Amino acid sequence: MQVMTYAPVVVVLLQFVGQLCTAVQAPVCQPQASCSECLSSPGCAWCKQQDFLKQGESTERRCDSFESLKNRECRDVVNPVASVFITKNNNLNSKIEDVVQLKPQGIEIKLRIGVPQEFKVEFQRAEGYPIDLYYLMDLSYSMKDDLENIKNLGQDILKELQKVTQSVRIGFGSFVDKDKLPYVSQVKSRHQNPCPNRLDTCEPAFTFKNVLPLTGDAREFKKNVSAQKISGNLDSPEAGLDAIMQAAVCQKEIGWRDVTRILVYTSDDTFHIAGDGRLAGIFQPHDGQCHLSSYGFYDGTVFDYPSIGHLSRVLQANSIQLIFAVTKDSVPAYEALSALIPQSVVAELKKDSSNVVRLIADAYGNLTSTLHLEQDRTPAGLHISYMSYCSPGVPSEWQHKGECTGIKVNEKVEFKVRLNASECLKKPEIFEIRMHGIKEVLKVTVETLCDCNCKDKQENSEVCKGQGTLSCGVCSCNEGHLGQHCECKRQSDMNSTHAMLKYCRPQETSQVCSGHGSCECGQCICSGHFRGNFCQCDDASCERHNNKVCNGQGRCECDTCICNANYTGTACQCSTDTTVCLNKNGKKCSGHGECECNQCKCKDGFGGKDCSQLLKPCSTYQPCVDCTVKAELYGRSTDNCSLVCESAKLTRLKGNHQLQCLHEDVVYDVTQNSDGTVLIQYADLPRSIDKTAVIIGTSVSAIVLIGIAIIIVYKVLLELYDLREYRSFLKAQEQTDWKETQNPLFQGATTTVLNPLHSQDS
Repeated sequence: MQVMTYAPVVVVLLQFVGQLCTAVQAPVCQPQASCSECLSSPGCAWCKQQDFLKQGESTERRCDSFESLKNRECRDVVNPVASVFITKNNNLNSKIEDVVQLKPQGIEIKLRIGVPQEFKVEFQRAEGYPIDLYYLMDLSYSMKDDLENIKNLGQDILKELQKVTQSVRIGFGSFVDKDKLPYVSQVKSRHQNPCPNRLDTCEPAFTFKNVLPLTGDAREFKKNVSAQKISGNLDSPEAGLDAIMQAAVCQKEIGWRDVTRILVYTSDDTFHIAGDGRLAGIFQPHDGQCHLSSYGFYDGTVFDYPSIGHLSRVLQANSIQLIFAVTKDSVPAYEALSALIPQSVVAELKKDSSNVVRLIADAYGNLTSTLHLEQDRTPAGLHISYMSYCSPGVPSEWQHKGECTGIKVNEKVEFKVRLNASECLKKPEIFEIRMHGIKEVLKVTVETLCDCNCKDKQENSEVCKGQGTLSCGVCSCNEGHLGQHCECKRQSDMNSTHAMLKYCRPQETSQVCSGHGSCECGQCICSGHFRGNFCQCDDASCERHNNKVCNGQGRCECDTCICNANYTGTACQCSTDTTVCLNKNGKKCSGHGECECNQCKCKDGFGGKDCSQLLKPCSTYQPCVDCTVKAELYGRSTDNCSLVCESAKLTRLKGNHQLQCLHEDVVYDVTQNSDGTVLIQYADLPRSIDKTAVIIGTSVSAIVLIGIAIIIVYKVLLELYDLREYRSFLKAQEQTDWKETQNPLFQGATTTVLNPLHSQDS
């Protein structure tokens, strides 16, 4: 690998510094009493200049924003500057002997609390990057047909992957389940031959077996796979997660290289998860270590099945990309599992695994076109977010990880990473940012700038009247002394500087002397025009009107305007004169409003300069008319309507009248006389025929009559028809000729019978 010299690093650093600051608004400083606490507060700097504070000012005044301290003419400001320094920045390279896909590779960052820092990360997937593919197969009895197809699979997989890289290796492993009840039968005959059909011969069940470490020889793959026999177990789920864990952590035994690592998992059923081992009395959680024997077998009876979270972390740590090639019925379960394992995909496998080569090629394409940039862990107190530039100049929103899809080989993608500290780190933290599926990492070292190295410590300093130690411009007084310069002797009720300052604050959280004076041995010495026990009164900060304090019509006393006799208001802005509010008769606001600041504020329904205009007379006085009419109807007194009618005068008109307003059965007019009195004239609504009732009644009657007429006509026509038919019947009967003739075919009886008893009579 190339090692950068110091000069290029500086150049790159300068390029990055221009990109660090963002449009994020600078935090507002919250003053603190010590230098270290001040630097731990966002947006704060500390002034350590000895003569910076005035007599009696609180130490907190040393803590402020850098700009404010400079404006207050502090000549010695402690304000550590956040920085980003790139320690390793090899250029992107696709050469197989020196591949660099992630840039930069090392960064040191110094952070101020609450001030985010950003840097850029580039990624470009190298073309022809070597591939290691490990084929992990379920050898339970239901996969019997698949095993026959897999035996000739090695050469086909190699040929397919050689289309994208010239360096590819393939390995093979198999799994069934833990060799314990209730997963595997412990009856001797069934244990030796777990096939459900006694005519078949099966291999005893096992948890995981590394059949063939990674190799580039397809003939070796076929030879070893052909020697495998199918096995069997009792339940449907298998020990797939156990097998994945061993294939991931047994780096040396499997033969993984620092290249693209792909694990192909094939099965036709689901998987056991952590906790299932308790059914067999296995309680010990998986330790995430390699436990393969010298023969490549893993005994799964010691540890429980691994958890999905544990497995996900192991796969990410070892940069292994996972392809689940499973049958249709199992796809939903593995899609749910894939959602919890980054850099994994699910493909539907035919029942005999005949399409597995095509699935691997397609799944590999999907994996390589999807990018996930993420840190391996997040130190406490540090917040990390990512902005992705999947298309040039088109940024995403800030997210918890960088994501891009549809990225081609040799296509460069940029990410922006933002770090923000919410608390001080006890020591520099180191974490790694990696792209899922590759071994390269960006190592980030983060340090927070919270310590004050003022280098001005003086014991028994003259600045502290020889009664304290000076550090960072602040005196730490010896026993028995208090004050900014240890000038006050401690009293029985003042055992600390903080206790002394309490007498100069109206509340515990208030500023000393309200920020307008100095506290000298427990008493406020106010500055300028401020006064009061806590310098809380400002005789120059009252409300202004017409750009004048108290409108020039009063005096300011402790933030409050004391107005002259003819003015009122918080800024003495209101004159007590009422001439503008009077109508022609000299009545204020015509009796329909209040005069404030010599202007009328009219009641609802009235308007104009003197409230003499009726804005909505009908709706405004409808309640009054309604109340009066109902009182007359029920014989009650109309005095009860005074609340809604106020001073309005009502007059009933006799007879029918066409008036402007209408309410139920009453019409009325609302007018106003010259003195502002409201006059209401009302009368009964003229009675008229209800046209709607007439129309409806007429329509219904017409429909009924027409219906009756139709029935009568129908009955008459029916009678006429029956009469005509009857007459036709009678006529036909009269015309019928009934002739009496003998049927020639008919012959009378000719047989004669003689009674032998009467033969003598003849």
